Amino acid sequence: MFLGLYNQTKQSSPINMKTKETGSEPKFATKTTKEDSPELNELFKDSIADLYWAENHLVKSLPKMISVATAPELINAIKSHLEETKNHVTRLEQIFELLGEKAIAKKCDAMEGLTKEAEGIVESTEPGTATRDVGIILASQKVEHYEIASYNGLYQLAITLGLKDVAEILEQTLAEEKLADNKLGDIAENEINYKVAEEA
Repeated sequence: MFLGLYNQTKQSSPINMKTKETGSEPKFATKTTKEDSPELNELFKDSIADLYWAENHLVKSLPKMISVATAPELINAIKSHLEETKNHVTRLEQIFELLGEKAIAKKCDAMEGLTKEAEGIVESTEPGTATRDVGIILASQKVEHYEIASYNGLYQLAITLGLKDVAEILEQTLAEEKLADNKLGDIAENEINYKVAEEA
């Protein structure tokens, strides 16, 4: 019943901040520099620190999901994304360097909440069942959607601030997050849901 949720982010691209319908453009679409907009620049750096905490937290959390998943395809997908997530941490450290800042993490309440929810799903489902795997996929896709929104917004903000090199790094990670989300959806559609039907 919830399959429609799985692939809602497929074929999506970074949000175009310009509004052609009204003929006007929000201030956010106007190019500026970090010197011209110190408050916007601080918001950007603060958001990078938040995402840095989130990615590091995922590096610790994903192995737990691997250990309780059952379907080989799901296990492999999470393992693959764990390696990508480690690269995402490294890229964020590169961004800190480009910004001339020390890599400091700021606790991300959203990611903490999402991973706690995932743990709750695992605790409420039977070990070794396809139902648990579906729960893991749902929880994982919520994480992916949060990351997609975060990287998409930061990509746009980097463009606004004239941080082209930073934007390119963010765009690369954004593409990987979308692919990970799509892969989870494909696994659910092609593998897991058939097993759930057999358990019913």
